[in-house]
Amino acid sequence: MCGIFGYCNYLVERSRGDIIDTLVEGLERLEYRGYDSTGIAIDGDQPESTLLYKQIGKVAALKEEISHDAPRRDVSFVSHCGIAHTRWATHGEPKQVNCHPQKSDPSCEFTVVHNGIITNFRDLKTLLINKGYTFESDTDTECIAKLFKHLYDENLSNGHELDFHVLTKLVLLELEGSYGLLCRSSHYPEEVIATRKGSPLLIGVKSEKKLKVDFVDVEFPDDNAGKPDTPLVSRSGTPNGSARSQTTNGFSGLRRTRPYDSNNLLPITPNEFNLRHSQSRAFLSEDGKPNPVEFFVSSDAASVIKHTKKVLFLEDDDIAHIYDGELHIHRSRREVGASMTRSIQTLEMELAQIMKGPYTHFMQKEIFEQPDSTFNTMRGRIDFDSGTVMLGGLQAWLPAVRRARRLIMIACGTSYHSCLATRAIFEELSEIPVSVELASDFLDRKCPVFRDDVCCFVSQSGETADTMLALNYCLERGALTVGIVNSVGSSISRVTHCGVHINAGPEIGVASTKAYTSQYIALVMFALSLSDDRVSKMERRREIMNGLRNIPDQIREVLSLEPRIKELCQQDLEEHKSLLLLGRGYQFATALEGALKIKEISYMHSEGVLAGELKHGVLALVDEQLPIIAFATRDSLFPKVVSTIEQVTARKGHPVIICNKNDDVWAKKAETKQLVTLEVPQTVDCLQGLLNIIPLQLISYWLAVNRGIDVDFPRNLAKSVTVE
Repeated sequence: MCGIFGYCNYLVERSRGDIIDTLVEGLERLEYRGYDSTGIAIDGDQPESTLLYKQIGKVAALKEEISHDAPRRDVSFVSHCGIAHTRWATHGEPKQVNCHPQKSDPSCEFTVVHNGIITNFRDLKTLLINKGYTFESDTDTECIAKLFKHLYDENLSNGHELDFHVLTKLVLLELEGSYGLLCRSSHYPEEVIATRKGSPLLIGVKSEKKLKVDFVDVEFPDDNAGKPDTPLVSRSGTPNGSARSQTTNGFSGLRRTRPYDSNNLLPITPNEFNLRHSQSRAFLSEDGKPNPVEFFVSSDAASVIKHTKKVLFLEDDDIAHIYDGELHIHRSRREVGASMTRSIQTLEMELAQIMKGPYTHFMQKEIFEQPDSTFNTMRGRIDFDSGTVMLGGLQAWLPAVRRARRLIMIACGTSYHSCLATRAIFEELSEIPVSVELASDFLDRKCPVFRDDVCCFVSQSGETADTMLALNYCLERGALTVGIVNSVGSSISRVTHCGVHINAGPEIGVASTKAYTSQYIALVMFALSLSDDRVSKMERRREIMNGLRNIPDQIREVLSLEPRIKELCQQDLEEHKSLLLLGRGYQFATALEGALKIKEISYMHSEGVLAGELKHGVLALVDEQLPIIAFATRDSLFPKVVSTIEQVTARKGHPVIICNKNDDVWAKKAETKQLVTLEVPQTVDCLQGLLNIIPLQLISYWLAVNRGIDVDFPRNLAKSVTVE
């Protein structure tokens, strides 16, 4: 939800037009996340002035707004910091005054873009109103901007001109809730602050010269500074300590205009040049001269990959301060066992992966990528010849997982369905009791969790708010945690003890398709790993692995049904307002996931029902008007599913049957026009859902396209749900 993008250039000359284009293009790369308004903040023509452009609707509307104002695009900046945002409304309806960036005052002394929710914003707003501040918007974000100004003015009036990151620490002490935010200020020209808590942020680095080291030091408060380099004034007015900065390498970090003591927040006697002394090792040059560099701050790697593959992922409570061509990471306090560095990683994704190519929509592209994405999930992990599975991120922890009293699988939405689809094979192969929990309900119930439980968290983005809260809840109770995520460097992948990256590649469409099938396979591989020491399960494991070997080609075969499915949607399903999906055993999860896809994309009411429960109430809905899709592929429950479908046809229902190829049972009934069939290849029972879900993905897609719905941006929904 929402998208953040920031751009900072240092000793790299860029025109205002170039800067605007970079910011707007960054927002376009974030459009898939879901949003209702956009905005940017850049430097104005006058010193320390700020230009704000905000508009409701799509990024195209923002472009038009900027063109109407027609700022001088030819003005050049050697150094500049701009911020941009796509907003998904949480406080205040979509209107121009509620768009981000939010400003502290009419002159824009502080401007802020923010993802997340500030839960105590009403208290902060009341406080600030009592201090004389006037609010223009209904947003919680405006409180942050005004809080920056209030604390800055208050300290300045007392003779304390704080460094930007110290001011930010004071602001964050007052905030409760979740946030990913960028802040720029006319008081700190060419500087930007980026910080996060529960909402993702990363920083891309682009430099012509190679960085000296591939990490950035974390700068903690320096409580024992040692001998003074410059006298400073303590609260008692006597010389006290050293002017060293909050760094791990001992350099000092003085404010360029007025030095300060970062512990006592009082002024220090200025030195001759009045400069900061701290330097970030990654950005030191061999000749001592500054390095030209560009920084790209974003909530998603998709908007950065065009510019650079070198990225640093921020962790919760990190305060990233970008100035003078350097990046500094600050922490409020030194935690036991805390990492002393943040690594600069190389992204593996390519720009082509996030482009539509020959497809009309990202969702369509991602549906057709599944033969490759499922293969990539297995690649290098399954040796089909020897019958072994090697999940590097789990291998050392498998003995502990096997000793677990209970396995709890926790997820939301589509990820929850992938857990439900694989629960039975986990229980069969590992003989460990498995419970599958919706993260929000798990937290609401305050479910008991013990040290000998293993909690598995499944999320495409690795940032889902409810899942992250559940993860923290389980960590507090001492449980072993496992992450199954698609996004490398995401919060869940960093916080869990161990886990598996599903390697599905970037998923841009809001409706998850290839992530579902890759999660499904990753969980099956997890179950296979748990049972590799059980002789009694060897034959079953071999059967499943043989099935996995064929899955990519079988998915490719199912995708060839698209013309038939497109016709089915136009003739039999399009005019209806409701749809029933029936599944049993392994296919119940498929029914739930198929119903979710149809609801998400086509806005058609659909319900996944356990076929065994049909006669316990749902049968009352069945008549000749209600479209029904039933999963009737061959497994041990096939006779029971046949009986259920007989009950439907006996009440004049005309179901669409997803069945295996050349199944005589359904071929005969199709000839009598009692039902319609969609034939898919047969595979192992626990893997059949991987093939059965593909027709439902295509049905949801074509129902939406035929209704003229924007498939990639369904109303009211966002790709990554980072608010509770």
